[in-house]
This record gives sequence, structure tokens and C-alpha cells, in this order.
Amino acid sequence: MTEMLDFFDNILWGSILIYLLLGTGIYLSLRTRFIQFRQFGHIFSASLFKASPDPRGISTFQSLCISLAARIGTGNLAGVALALIAGGPGAIFWMWVIALIGMVTSLIENTLAQLYKGSDTQGRFRGGPADYMTRGLGMRWMGVFFSILLVLSFGLIFNALQANAIAEATSVAFGTDRRYIVAILLVLTAASIFGGLKVFSRISQWFVPLMVLAYLALAAWVIVHNIERLPDVFMLVFKSAFGWQEAGAGAIGYGVMQAMTQGVQRGLFSNEAGMGSSPNAAALAAATPCHPVAVGFSQMLAVFIDTIVICSATALIVLTSGLLDAPDQKLEGIALLQAAISAATGGSGHWLVALFVFVFAFSSIAANYVYAENNLMFLRSGERAKLLVFRLLVLGMVAFGCLAELPLVWKMADIAMALMTITNLTALLLLSDVAMTVIKDYERQRKMGKIPVFNPDHFPEIRRQLEPGIWQKIPPQSEN
Repeated sequence: MTEMLDFFDNILWGSILIYLLLGTGIYLSLRTRFIQFRQFGHIFSASLFKASPDPRGISTFQSLCISLAARIGTGNLAGVALALIAGGPGAIFWMWVIALIGMVTSLIENTLAQLYKGSDTQGRFRGGPADYMTRGLGMRWMGVFFSILLVLSFGLIFNALQANAIAEATSVAFGTDRRYIVAILLVLTAASIFGGLKVFSRISQWFVPLMVLAYLALAAWVIVHNIERLPDVFMLVFKSAFGWQEAGAGAIGYGVMQAMTQGVQRGLFSNEAGMGSSPNAAALAAATPCHPVAVGFSQMLAVFIDTIVICSATALIVLTSGLLDAPDQKLEGIALLQAAISAATGGSGHWLVALFVFVFAFSSIAANYVYAENNLMFLRSGERAKLLVFRLLVLGMVAFGCLAELPLVWKMADIAMALMTITNLTALLLLSDVAMTVIKDYERQRKMGKIPVFNPDHFPEIRRQLEPGIWQKIPPQSEN
């Protein structure tokens, strides 16, 4: 089974996706004149995160926190450590590259999700890649295919992966029997997925910032403890990225392609730019300013926080510890990160990492379910009975993840992620002209000193594809 998954994984990543990701990101960067650098300061603007009076959607800040909850998980902890083992320190450089390129990809996909969003039976905003594939491209079959991939990957496979990380970290830190971990995690997951979107969005808006700040404080403590190694670490990252390091001279000799593949692969798993996941959160928002590009910019910030900030913090924890190039180093994943933190905190690293893994991974499980349910609505499978069956399947995969072997779960996640990303990037390229039209409108209004407002009447060719009433200034009154 593992050998077959390895075969498909190597074809998708080694022959297709790594070039498609980089090529799409570079193409979109050129078309937008590298907007991720030109407008970098704008992603931090408080004006993007003001609450909207529109009751049909959550706030842009809540949408950002939901997407961060999904992004910040095992990819930021175990994923970075695995990338360092498999691709060497240079993998981190390529993780940075894919994040900077991915910021513009994220802008495009989340802008399109906002533009083509629809509403559910209760009048609340819903949407995502399946909607812009259906409305923008007129290819419902493509939207259905993407939705099925997302439901299977985020609802089932990725949640198994997050559960696996929780079980591994907890068992290493406390020696807990995995059967007890399964029981506790099932109870908490059930409470989360039956609680609903409104409850989760309210909790995430204060919980996510707190967990990020707490982890960065821990990382700063460890890095300062090993501060004398920091200059050498940065030199090693750049040398390893281009194959300039010598075997045995501070690192094992890793190939450039190996470093690039691992960096891109783990970077994408962590920041999800181009994968088509964050648009499911972006479409839920009532945009403020009332323009789809505003939400696109807010999601660029999510990519920056996830990879440039948090993944870098994890990488520096491991690299400054010196454990990666120790002669007898046999640790990997979470165990390597725990050992690196323990070396600086006097042995408390195991339970500290276990705590952060639990918080990060569990928040991802809840957010992943939100994405999956959103796509079940698109597939017209959101009836109460069908949702109950799906929720039971989610709980089953959480239990499976706690007991399964890590390599198998990672391979399943990599393949699912690759198929989703290929489908979504194809749609982004086909819809890039529409996205550019909307982005230019946003930038034009800002240059004029106006607060950007999207008026679909100015774009008749786009207006025909939108759900009526979505971009009305005054929300339609409910009949009840």
C-alpha cells in the first residue's frame, strides 16, 4: 500500500505540481506586477478587518481566524521537522519562496471566492472554488470534482493526520495509551463539529491569536537560548538550498531538488496557498470594505503568518538546537521538535510541544470540518441525515488517525492535496482575467482616495455570472 502511494506521490509532486505551483505563482506575480511586494503594507491595514453590518456573513477577521485555524496545524510543527529531515536546511528556503509566491495565488483564489459566493437556504454566505468553477467557468462538473476531493481530504484524510500528531505527541510526552487519547479526542471533536459555524467563528477570533502568540513566545525563548548559532543557521539554509554545502560540514549533503520538493510540499501543506481551501473561509465573510479584493488581501496575511512567521520559528528551533546534524540523530517529526525544545527548557519540551500540537491540530480539525461541510452544501448533501452520517465518518477518521502509522497518513494527505491543488490552479489560470479586472478596480479606487466598493453594474460580463442580490448594498429582508 505504501509503495503504491509513494509511486503516485512521486509522479504528482516530482513531475507535475512543483512546476505548476511555481509557474502559476510567478505568472500571477508578473500579471499583478508583484502585488505581494507592492502592497505588502496593506495586508496589515486595520481597515480590512472592520466588522460589517451585513448579517449574512461573518466578519473578515473571523474569516481570517478560521483560515488560520485550518492552516496552523501539524504542517507548522511536524511538517517542518519532516521537511528538514528529508530535504535538509535548504527546504526552509524553498518554503519561504513558495509562501512569497503563494501570497499572490492566495489573493487571486480568495478574491474569486468572494466575487462568486452564493448563499445557503438560511441566506448566509457560502462559497469557494466549486462556486467560481461553476459560475465563473460554467463547469459544474469541475466544481463537483473539486468538492468531492475537498470533502475527502479535509473532512477525512487531513483530520486523521491532525489526530495522528496529537496522539504521537501526547504518547511521547506523557506515555498515555492511545486508546485513551482516542476517547478524549472523539468527545472533543464531536462537541466541536456539532456546535456549528457561528460558535466556532466567535471562538476562533480570540483563540487563534492567543495560540499563535504563545507559540512565538516559546520559539523566541529557545532561539535566544541558542542565539550564538543563529548566523551559521541562516548561512546553512541558503547554502543547502542551492547545494553549496559540503557533506559533513554542518549538514548532510542534500540535493537541491530534494530540498526544493520538500520545501514546496510542506510549505503548501502548511499555508494552503493555491490549494483551494482558504476560499471556503473567505466566501463566508461580509467584506469590509465592500469589495471582494479586501478579503483577498486579508488572506494574504494568513499565508505570511503561517509560513514566514510560524514555520520559520519551528525551523529555527530545530536548526539552532544542532540536533539535525548530530551523528546519531534518529528522531523525526514531533519527536525531533520536542527534543530541540527540551534542550533549551530543561526537559519540559515534551509536554510543551504536546500542548501546542493539541491546540494547533484540534483547531485544524474543527476548521477542516467547516470547509468540508461548506462543500457538502454545494453538493446538495447538507440535509440533516446526510450531515449526521458524514460527522460520524469524520469521527471514525479521527480515531483511525490516532492509531495509524505516520508515513501512511502523510502519503494519503500529500496525494489528496496534490489533486486538489492541480484542479484549483487550473481554474485560477482560466479565471485570471476576471481576477485582474476586479483587482485593478480595487487599486484604482484606492489611488483615488476612495474606500473601495464593488459595483457589479460596472462589469456587465461578470454581473451575469453572480448570484443576484449578493453584492447589494442593503441586505434583502428575510421573509420571516
